[in-house]
Amino acid sequence: MIADWLNDQIKTPSSQVANLAAERRQQLTKPPGSLGRLEETAINLGALQGREKPGVERVHIAVFAADHGVAASGVSAFSQEVTVQMVANFAAGGAAISVLAKSLGATLEVINVGTAIDPGEMPGVISDRAGDGTANLHHEDAMTQEQLYRAMDAGRSSVVRAVEAGSDLFIGGDMGIANTTASAAIGCALLQCEPHELAGPGTGLDKAGVSHKAEVIRQALERYDRLHEQPLEALRCVGGFEVAALAGAYMACGQRGVPVLVDGYIATVAALVAVRYQPALREWLIFSHRSAEPGHSAMLKALAAEPLLDLSMRLGEGSGAATAVPLLRLACDLHNGMATFADAGVSEG
Repeated sequence: MIADWLNDQIKTPSSQVANLAAERRQQLTKPPGSLGRLEETAINLGALQGREKPGVERVHIAVFAADHGVAASGVSAFSQEVTVQMVANFAAGGAAISVLAKSLGATLEVINVGTAIDPGEMPGVISDRAGDGTANLHHEDAMTQEQLYRAMDAGRSSVVRAVEAGSDLFIGGDMGIANTTASAAIGCALLQCEPHELAGPGTGLDKAGVSHKAEVIRQALERYDRLHEQPLEALRCVGGFEVAALAGAYMACGQRGVPVLVDGYIATVAALVAVRYQPALREWLIFSHRSAEPGHSAMLKALAAEPLLDLSMRLGEGSGAATAVPLLRLACDLHNGMATFADAGVSEG
């Protein structure tokens, strides 16, 4: 039986606030449209937040970490022990997302949703595990139905904490050796693409390694039929716990009215799953950057998304999204703080 909350209604952004924000934009002391997408972004945020003057001062970042059984099929340049090591690094403040969160004054949660080895209690880490890593999607279903819902619940729980803290914006990050393989497999299933179109180097595979990854994905998908019509089943069969947690978090954000700034490849695959299941969620998603991972552009196209930045990043962790937060803040400051023609005594064109 499906987790009941997954079918909760997605909130509708405020068209009234969007209209008020658009009217204010027309009155600001600048030529119409001269600030380009900064203007659109501020109006969109206003509609999502229900505020004519939006803001993103309180940012909640949740990094979900998990391992993938498919790593045993030789699809990654790194071993799975790195996942737990990086979880500790996130919590200790040494990772890129840790530095970015500190710089932004953002809340950073590190959530172990299923590393292969259970490290037990770790300082600064929330343990909300769906299992000891997924099964090897190369040969069997990645997870059970119960594990899928448990991982998605981990994402929802993070959003509940974000809402309780009064967060203006949610960012979901990921960590998991071999998660680009799982994400490419989900993408191939939902978009009916050939694996070689979406498989990329991930953590640093060479050409032969990428070819092998694509073949593993092809063999895995041969076991299934019509996964493109069943987004949660695609996630269960060839996905990962952290991808499920991200998808669950995004749905919970739409249900509770929290705007989402989507990170790179893994996060966008999770967004595609969530939107395919709850199409109304799409309005709550702002896409931060275009990843250098080859399959990301196909995911963005499927979601009709034009990201804010293109910096050739492909780290994950939520790092690309965090990098885009200052741009959102500037968009809000411009919208909220500029004088109108009437305020400044400037003649309108």
